[in-house]
Amino acid sequence: MKASQFFISTLKEAPADAEVVSHQLMMRAGLIKKLGAGIYNYMPMGLRVIRKVEAIVREEMNRAGAVEMTMPVIQPAELWQETGRFDKMGPELLRIKDRHGRDFVVQPTSEEVITDVMRQDIKSYKQLPKNLYQIQTKFRDERRPRFGLMRGREFIMKDAYSFDRDQEAAKASYQVMAAAYRRIFDRFGLTYRAVAADSGAIGGDLSEEFQVIAATGEDAIVYCPGSDYAANMEKAEALAPQSERKAASQAMTKTATPGKATCAEVAELLAIPLETTVKSLVLATDTLDETGKAVKTQVWLLLLRGDHDMNEVKVGKVPGLADFRFATLPEIEEHFGCKPGYLGPLNLQKPVKLVVDREVAALADWVCGANEADFHITGVNWGRDLPEPELVADLRNVVAGDASPDGKGPLAIERGIEVGHVFYLGTKYSKAMNATFLGENGKPQFLEMGCYGIGITRLPAAAIEQNHDAKGIIWPDSIAPFTVVLCPISPDRFPDVKAAADKLYGELLAAGVDVILDDRNERPGAMFADWELIGVPHRVTIGDRALKEGQLEYQHRRDAESSKVDASTALDFLKGKLGLAVAS
Repeated sequence: MKASQFFISTLKEAPADAEVVSHQLMMRAGLIKKLGAGIYNYMPMGLRVIRKVEAIVREEMNRAGAVEMTMPVIQPAELWQETGRFDKMGPELLRIKDRHGRDFVVQPTSEEVITDVMRQDIKSYKQLPKNLYQIQTKFRDERRPRFGLMRGREFIMKDAYSFDRDQEAAKASYQVMAAAYRRIFDRFGLTYRAVAADSGAIGGDLSEEFQVIAATGEDAIVYCPGSDYAANMEKAEALAPQSERKAASQAMTKTATPGKATCAEVAELLAIPLETTVKSLVLATDTLDETGKAVKTQVWLLLLRGDHDMNEVKVGKVPGLADFRFATLPEIEEHFGCKPGYLGPLNLQKPVKLVVDREVAALADWVCGANEADFHITGVNWGRDLPEPELVADLRNVVAGDASPDGKGPLAIERGIEVGHVFYLGTKYSKAMNATFLGENGKPQFLEMGCYGIGITRLPAAAIEQNHDAKGIIWPDSIAPFTVVLCPISPDRFPDVKAAADKLYGELLAAGVDVILDDRNERPGAMFADWELIGVPHRVTIGDRALKEGQLEYQHRRDAESSKVDASTALDFLKGKLGLAVAS
């Protein structure tokens, strides 16, 4: 490709609404152009990156035995109504009607459609296993689209679905996909972690997220530097303290804490460690009748250490709390006789169900609200001031320094951007849609399913968040829009420069290198700034002075300075840099 024939559209400044680095640089480098909120044109430079991502994904999916197909972006609502998702999903599911008034959805994912395909065609266990995938446009009507392609409304995703005869076979299919994902992300050339993720209502351990490590990542990744343990924050277990609870050493005392409504404020006022304070979180669960109306409400009190944060996923796994909500102010006042800020488990107006975090269960001489404005109680102890807690559970987010669940050292935390997810579905969709096959015993069985997604258009944004500097993007070779850029200096004035550039350009093309020749006759400073912004990893400069000495200049995008290369061996030099075979 020659730059004069291509579409290059760089900006000196990022648009005001571009908040994160990837959004700023993708706009400035001309990879994307905004069409509407969360909707972007993929410009030629950006599309080349996307196509390279797709190619790697497609090659490895095919290698793993998956078969490609395409499912429609617009899908009949009837299928979504079978699983209940048409009504259960919120406004992020874009619902539309055709001219006949029939309901359709713009797909955010395709479990219903693929299950419908397979229930029509899979009749016998002899036809299994099967794995079908697509690389297709998706749409989620995000309430607040932001961060460019990181959280857009329209995006491209690879979604695959496996179908098996039983759980054992489904787990084998899952492992094949998990291995394929590791090959895919290795080939992208990005630093990533595969982390254990929560499986939701399905349960079990077959769920992994693939996270690109980046300081600006949305997700917290928990890992053990001394082992292979890694999990997302939702999944990471906070172990119970190993030491025994200390004996009570303080008398329980009602203490004035005027205007101090948070644990941090109370700890500062009383000059005590924050970890000796206990926060009270009030939840509620409703029993519903056939019409969905609440006929009975149970109020719950959760106790966590003042320096810890509640993990909603873990709380949702406590028996009875699967469908919890936060209690309303009237419900809180009715049970505690006090507004939030001074709540605690003592002196209740009405009984509540108590759930205690593991760390709180191990505390002695702790501080909590007195259920009276401007007062807390110090020196509270289990067994003396309160009965021993009946329900103790892991309710909190882990923190750096906690013990790793595998016993191999302390945990560390870093930020990541989720770009892939492999997940065992079980029979969730096959049961809802009556997708069965005849097993070896001649009886109908539900298909066992897995699903596997990669955010095709999210991945370039994640790559930029991980690989950039003050000048612009730094692409890994595997997904760069061009691998090599040739920059002749004033080729219109120096025929030898033009000839040398054209010769090397032809040789690189013949060698299968993805090269672009910048023949725009731009000033060197402007030309270099463009390619540093765009992030092409390998740059060769052809100038008259160096060429007269038989040399060219080479600079990798990460190099601080360029280096001289013999013009006669430049092709072999570049092949070596690109990992290509060099003729002997």
